[in-house]
Amino acid sequence: MADALEQQARSLLSAGAVRARAATMLEIGLAGGLSHFTIDLDRMDGVAEAVLAVTRKAYPTLEVPFHARWRHFVLGGVDRWARLADAASWPDRAPRARAEFDLAIVSVLLDAGAGAAWRYRDAVTGEAIGRSEGLAIASLDMFASGLFSGDPRAPFRVDADALARLPLAALTSAFQVTDSNPLLGLDGRNDLLQRLGRLMKDRAEMFGTRDTPRPGGLFDRLAAQAVRGAISAPAILSEVLNQFGPIWPSRLELAGVPLGDCWRHPAIKANDATAGLVPLHKLSQWLSYSLIEPLQRAGLTVTDIDGLTGLAEYRNGGLFVDHEVLRLRDAADADHAHAVDSLLVVEWRALTVALLDRLAELVRAKLGRTPETLPLASILEGGTWAAGRAIAFARRPDGSPPLKVISDGTVF
Repeated sequence: MADALEQQARSLLSAGAVRARAATMLEIGLAGGLSHFTIDLDRMDGVAEAVLAVTRKAYPTLEVPFHARWRHFVLGGVDRWARLADAASWPDRAPRARAEFDLAIVSVLLDAGAGAAWRYRDAVTGEAIGRSEGLAIASLDMFASGLFSGDPRAPFRVDADALARLPLAALTSAFQVTDSNPLLGLDGRNDLLQRLGRLMKDRAEMFGTRDTPRPGGLFDRLAAQAVRGAISAPAILSEVLNQFGPIWPSRLELAGVPLGDCWRHPAIKANDATAGLVPLHKLSQWLSYSLIEPLQRAGLTVTDIDGLTGLAEYRNGGLFVDHEVLRLRDAADADHAHAVDSLLVVEWRALTVALLDRLAELVRAKLGRTPETLPLASILEGGTWAAGRAIAFARRPDGSPPLKVISDGTVF
């Protein structure tokens, strides 16, 4: 029985489970069965046109890269990481890939929404950068300075010991946080990195390289799983979820298995212990998308990129609310903040994932593209995230999302 329960729990640690349960939530919503939202699919064509407009502006040739952390390291047309990496002396492709895994993993874990007020002053340009882009450049600067390394002679790495001991004061200073420049969820981010450091020390065999445990050890695990030089994107996510699951604080568990970004909703039925559970795995999928390019640069082929889902975050979700595909049953719900585990937020996030799949089909149809020539990862980048931000700023001066969520620094 215990083995069966664990198998049921691990079935939720997959992109397939996210997609299936999100689709079920959409079906329930279309039948009028959700407590907080109604759905108007007639407005989806307008959303597709908005996504196409921002995509054509950003990528006139429609050659759109993947939605990944690497896009945020480009500032003023300069790829900051590429410049640093190209100047480094890598003996072969594997050490660079390990460094890129180190950087991507820490940077993504630090990227969970910044709030409207926070800014990072870039030392190179003097520019004050907010939101995800500011968090990215700040995390890159921390990485390049060796903040996460246990060896001052080797800054481009993240060591388990350095993370486990990372002082909150160091992260506060590195993010330039002050009373007048507050960053939401800073304690949560610091705790997450410390948890990752402790986890790697406890599971050194999972994260070990030839020296000390580091996130980059995951590159070697994935490379070892490749068949004829190929690995699937869902396999990347599975490894991320199963290896990093214990770092998420105060989340649901089933049969002792941490379920990560997974929440309860009574409308979701199942004939086993997973009934009422809605996996979303936003940060883990964002991370998985961000690990594709380092694997490709190391000479591996990544297949089934569309096996991952869209991301259940506030820009994608706000896109559908602001375009009125999703409408609140009670308009007053827009006026107050909601906990991440509230039924309203669980519905919003799951509906976002399912609607992104439908939107991708519409966008491809308008462009005459296929999932192979325009994967979901590129539509997100082109794309839905930018269109969600654009309409947010058009509707609200500070660009805030249409619904307020109480974030712990690890979800949005």
